[in-house]
Amino acid sequence: MALSMYQASIPVFLRGLAVLSTLLDKAQAHAEEHGVLPEVLLGARLAPDMLPLTAQVQRASDTSKLSVQRLSGVAAPKFEDSEVSFQQLQERIASTVAYLNGVGAAQLELSEERAISLDFGSFQPTFKGDAYLLTYALPNFFFHVATAHGILRNNEVPVGKLDYLGPYE
Repeated sequence: MALSMYQASIPVFLRGLAVLSTLLDKAQAHAEEHGVLPEVLLGARLAPDMLPLTAQVQRASDTSKLSVQRLSGVAAPKFEDSEVSFQQLQERIASTVAYLNGVGAAQLELSEERAISLDFGSFQPTFKGDAYLLTYALPNFFFHVATAHGILRNNEVPVGKLDYLGPYE
């Protein structure tokens, strides 16, 4: 049986967002237990030129929903990137999950052949849908999830590799 674009996208993004949500729960619990101001963790970065934790969550949300929008043609919700608390980031993840759950397998049929063009100013790549998902969208999504994990570890939140990998059914 061939792997469908739906199988390679929606469940993968949902799993990653669930992991991200759990990481945020652990970060919030750590902050409360150790008297760390939430804004310290939310604003933490791995390097001065990298985005903070809040932005990593926003980018993971954006990457998943916009990737599915590009592949399916189903309009994704727009968020203002104004989250300043763990609760607001959790709400954003929940809204992203609701959108992804609303896109069915039929809406992604034949998306492997769809032309996906991106505009990064002087760099404007065009992909076939399958190459876009596998070589751009998924690596970009997991970059932000992994960076969020790294930021939390770097700030002494007790998360490890199994927290990043998430539960297995």
